[in-house]
Amino acid sequence: MSTLVVCVDRGSDLADGEPVVGRAAIERLVMEVGIADPETSRVNSFLETLRVADDIEAEGDEAVVAVVSGGGDGVDADRAVARQTDELVAEYGPDSAVVVTDSAEDERLVPIVESRVRVDAVDRVVVRQSHDIESTYYVLKQFLADEELRATVLVPIGAALLAFPVLLLLADSLTVAVSAIAAVIGVFLLYKGLGVDDWLAALPGAVRDAFYSGQVSLVTYVVGAGLAMVGLFAGAIDISNTTASPVIMGMRFVFAAVPWLALAALTASTGRLIDEFLAEERVPNAFLNLPFGVVAVGLVVRGFSAYFLERAGEIPPVMVPATELGPVSVEGFTVSVWTRLAAFVLLGIAISLGGVRFTSYITAEESDGVEEEFPES
Repeated sequence: MSTLVVCVDRGSDLADGEPVVGRAAIERLVMEVGIADPETSRVNSFLETLRVADDIEAEGDEAVVAVVSGGGDGVDADRAVARQTDELVAEYGPDSAVVVTDSAEDERLVPIVESRVRVDAVDRVVVRQSHDIESTYYVLKQFLADEELRATVLVPIGAALLAFPVLLLLADSLTVAVSAIAAVIGVFLLYKGLGVDDWLAALPGAVRDAFYSGQVSLVTYVVGAGLAMVGLFAGAIDISNTTASPVIMGMRFVFAAVPWLALAALTASTGRLIDEFLAEERVPNAFLNLPFGVVAVGLVVRGFSAYFLERAGEIPPVMVPATELGPVSVEGFTVSVWTRLAAFVLLGIAISLGGVRFTSYITAEESDGVEEEFPES
């Protein structure tokens, strides 16, 4: 069994574009390169190539030692290594190969060798005295070569370092400067982590397609966004004139905003449902259930927020006035807080179950239509 032990060097042309083959030739190369640059790690990789060849021969297999190199830019260097590898494979016909490298840059040549002959192992040589330093160097080098990582990590760090002295001068407070920078970095991390950038990048195309296709949901989404803004504004107005505890303020905000937010979600989901009816022969159950679910959740949340506010004395109880309808008369009464909560919860459950029933009915109708169109033979 013949094994090619080859050291790849992408940084320079060591033998005028020809592979260096044989122990004697590599030993001469070690002396030449070592005398020219005693600090280079190439000497260690050449000696490692000889050591690996000795180990293979000690096991009883035949070993062919060689060094292939390529100078110039990336394409020329890679093509030179490929050509020299082709010459070695054509001349010696090895069954497998062991590749020796001394850097992460040289390891990029391994696929070139692997495309010519089976590679059993890759031996990376790192000088022992500088193992940690060199490993860190190559990690940083690969990190800096990645454009996306640079933009994601280095840009916010650089912006924070530039903004810190400016904020410190303007605010004249270390706490304010650090808090502002931490808040901005936190917003940026959430922006990237939640994929908001990808969503914003795809948003113009989605809006353009919606305009061209005449989707109803485009209009309902805009209406829903307007209703949501009204709900948030209504909640903010409701708590602006109160000095209650944060819990009560939160409940008042929810109580005032939920009807508008539920109406916004109902409008948006209805538009999406209409689009699905127009575009698809069979509408997914999730789209059919969505409007009912939105209304049910809105009622339940409204009921619980009303319960807490009424118990805290923030809103009055529900009063049913006295009513007379001909011979029938009903005396006025006050609805208890528990009855009010139960009414909202039961109504929400009833609407949710109605949505399930409606979805089952529509699904059954569509299934019957498909069976009638394609009867069994």
